[in-house]
Amino acid sequence: MLMLSVSGRKPASVVIEPIARTLTRLGLSPNTVTVAGTCITIAIVVTLIPLNHLVWAAIFSAIFSALDMVDGTMARMRGAGTQFGATLDATCDRLTDGALFGAITWWLIYTYHAHPSLIIASFVVLVTSQVISYVKARGEASGFTMVGGLIERPERLILALGGIGLTGLGVPYAIDIALWVLAVGSVYTVIQRLLMAAHSQEATQPSKPPAGAREFPHS
Repeated sequence: MLMLSVSGRKPASVVIEPIARTLTRLGLSPNTVTVAGTCITIAIVVTLIPLNHLVWAAIFSAIFSALDMVDGTMARMRGAGTQFGATLDATCDRLTDGALFGAITWWLIYTYHAHPSLIIASFVVLVTSQVISYVKARGEASGFTMVGGLIERPERLILALGGIGLTGLGVPYAIDIALWVLAVGSVYTVIQRLLMAAHSQEATQPSKPPAGAREFPHS
């Protein structure tokens, strides 16, 4: 399944590549852009969303979340990305997602006074946003091919930021619909990726024991 993380890159490159070239000329490294974008985005969501400035939170978060594509483009312009850069980028993505859905959950409880079921849906999204990425990373580390998924990070951000932005504009039930779609879709994606791993040719290969674990002879 070709999702936005793949199909959206070519159209976005029209905007992203000039920004990447400019930042590279200024002497900034891809890792610097990654960390800066993460810190700014986290500051935006944990400040503006709890204070009910939803439209501005959605706009600014969308702008700075785009740096997630800029840093990778900068790395490729320099020749290639690094393994540490990829690890840093993935770590920062998890921090940003956690801050975003943590802030949304806080807002649901203390400002929106949401129904408990919607708060539960938000917690489901908060947890599964981390699990979806972990299943992919762990599967790839085990040698599985983990390509695609119904809800990946771009879809998650578009639905979440669209939901809070439209809610800020007064559209009824926008955040409710967004969170329920994300909750159901994210649980589906976790199962989808686990099935990818289970049906992989490498699924039945023996795994290495944890460091320090006792190994037993095979019978």
